[in-house]
Amino acid sequence: MNILILNTSELTGGAAVAANRLAKALGKSGVEVSMLVRDRKTDHVKVFSVNNSWISHRLNSFRFIWERLIIFICNFFSKKNLFQVSIANTGTDLSKHPLVQQADVIHLHWVNQGFLCLSDIKKLVNTGKPIVWTMHDLWPATAICHYPGGCEKYISNCYQCPMLKRNPFFDLAASVFKEKGKIGLSKITFVGCSRWIMEEAKKGNWLRTACFTSIPNPIDVTAFKRMEKRVARKRFGLPEDKFLLLFAAAKLSDTRKGAIFLIEACEKLKEKYQDRIEIVLMGNSSEELISQFPFKVNTLGYISDQDSMISVYACADMFVIPSLEDNLPNTIMESMACGTPCVGFETGGIPEMIDHLKNGYVAKYKDTEDLAEGIKWIIDSRESLQLSEACIRKVHDCYQESVVAGRYIDLYRSLTSP
Repeated sequence: MNILILNTSELTGGAAVAANRLAKALGKSGVEVSMLVRDRKTDHVKVFSVNNSWISHRLNSFRFIWERLIIFICNFFSKKNLFQVSIANTGTDLSKHPLVQQADVIHLHWVNQGFLCLSDIKKLVNTGKPIVWTMHDLWPATAICHYPGGCEKYISNCYQCPMLKRNPFFDLAASVFKEKGKIGLSKITFVGCSRWIMEEAKKGNWLRTACFTSIPNPIDVTAFKRMEKRVARKRFGLPEDKFLLLFAAAKLSDTRKGAIFLIEACEKLKEKYQDRIEIVLMGNSSEELISQFPFKVNTLGYISDQDSMISVYACADMFVIPSLEDNLPNTIMESMACGTPCVGFETGGIPEMIDHLKNGYVAKYKDTEDLAEGIKWIIDSRESLQLSEACIRKVHDCYQESVVAGRYIDLYRSLTSP
């Protein structure tokens, strides 16, 4: 069985990391698997790029800029939410690519920002080959937004997207939604990384007759594992005698990541824990954000290499993820695999990962009192070792490579069997 994974990037972004991990997990399970990407970051023999010449590299750069430019113009020259939406108006036709021709199953992941346009996806559907599409956000179901933020227009008919300024001259969302309806989405098998995103996508107007299942992302538990906290903290010059609370995201100021809710929760804790808690930030941050925390803040910046990430999770006593809308965050999985318990809101796929009061704490949505209570629950826990072991056990049972690869192999076989 020959599987081809398509993703915009090999390694950049959560979807790329998940797709790359799946490719490795399938390979370890004996599946012939290749990745075809726009942005190749390694020289792995099974990863191929459409940027195979100077001209194609320039073309792909142009495609990325062209898509953003159209959004920028339709949004009356405002940068607000410029990367919260995608219109897939330009991309690369891969239907005749040798890897596509050889594949038994074409497996899409995150294909935005100029990698595949809507007509390119339609051409892949028209090859007649089984297509699986793992949803790392809700873009396959909506018109242009990656996360609708409570908007339910995609259930019937997307128009005048609230992510953009209202445009009386041209409705970008309505136009893209109409074109999406011509792709043949009902012929694709959709996989939700979380049960939450699967159920949300099922509501989509164009996806009601499509096939759905839910399979989580995999993680290599031989790499992401518990290590000595003292050694990890020494690596980053962090204090050994403080309770370290980790907050991580590619862009920490992203509204969807909920930093303001964490800050408010910390305000409620400062009187009791002023001399005990310190904050650790992993990701791109700003002085404005840092200055709002009532505790001392240690900034590590954006970290992408795996060994350093593992050390960061090992440093922390707790990982807090106050996201307002999220699928199946890699960060929770990584943290728990390293034995670090998590606290997050009851939203998206987070409650599927954190078992409330067993391996972490699930706070009521946008409730900073309850978020603070969750942080207190872990700080004051007298069973920190048992809590850590429960985190590791959950990851081994649900997310390790062999478990996830096995479920995908069963899906591929069901699609390719006579």
